[in-house]
Amino acid sequence: MTQQTVTRGGTAPPVDDAVTVGGSLTRELRAVWALWQREMLRLARSRAQVAMALLSPLLFLLLLGPGLDTLLDTQATNAAGAGQGSYVQYLFPGILIMAVQMPALRAGGAIVRDREAGLLRATLVAPVRRDTLLVGRCMGGASAAAFQAALLLMLGPLVGLPADPGLLLQLFGGLWLVAISLTMLGALAAVLIRRVETFQAMLGMVTLPLVMLSGAMFPVGALPGWLTPVILANPLTYAVDAIRRTASVESVGPAASGPTWGGWQPPVALELAVMLLLGLLALVVAARRFNRTD
Repeated sequence: MTQQTVTRGGTAPPVDDAVTVGGSLTRELRAVWALWQREMLRLARSRAQVAMALLSPLLFLLLLGPGLDTLLDTQATNAAGAGQGSYVQYLFPGILIMAVQMPALRAGGAIVRDREAGLLRATLVAPVRRDTLLVGRCMGGASAAAFQAALLLMLGPLVGLPADPGLLLQLFGGLWLVAISLTMLGALAAVLIRRVETFQAMLGMVTLPLVMLSGAMFPVGALPGWLTPVILANPLTYAVDAIRRTASVESVGPAASGPTWGGWQPPVALELAVMLLLGLLALVVAARRFNRTD
């Protein structure tokens, strides 16, 4: 199908619709690429912020991990079968998720800050779809979060994980899927919240409960039974269990370390799919709301 436009001198040559569509798609992809580059440049210029973001997970790994590992070894000596795997190894996947969680969710804070500073209005005049701008910000934020987690992932052999490039690549791929899902959730929160102070308060309120109820620190089977619905609704529960099972890390103690649906444990691929589906739903809702903002 072709289109014809009328000019002052007559009818212009027909324009192929495929060319128009192709040019539009190229323009959208270039916008996503530009926003991704912007987030990467921001990451490269914020080395101190990256170091501070990694400080908390490192403290958990270097202080909490060995301390509780010693305690569990003592209990295992006094009661046969009380402990199974190394607690430091058990904690490491949770630390990786912690390293992804904060920068991924904080990526939404950039949207709130740009709105308050007036920069968001400047980007909205670009000849691209508004949801494309949202996708570009999510891709950049997820890549930055996954990069920070990759810095900790290189410490895996020090805590007993095999120095297998294939395994490390699988873990990084899983972390990137978790990062993009959490970034989409952060984007939804940023579209709904219009003040930076409110957004930061929301992050402070939900971050710790999400981690504590995900199995990052201890098996979810050791938590009270009445928390089971909250644990199953927590997206980090599936993220932590997927990374832990990919790394083939044993549980500590007799309690189940991952979520179960009616006694059935979902496979790793399904757990990551749940995370990604939740993120995509959040992105769709955020895009619909974002298209109505100015």
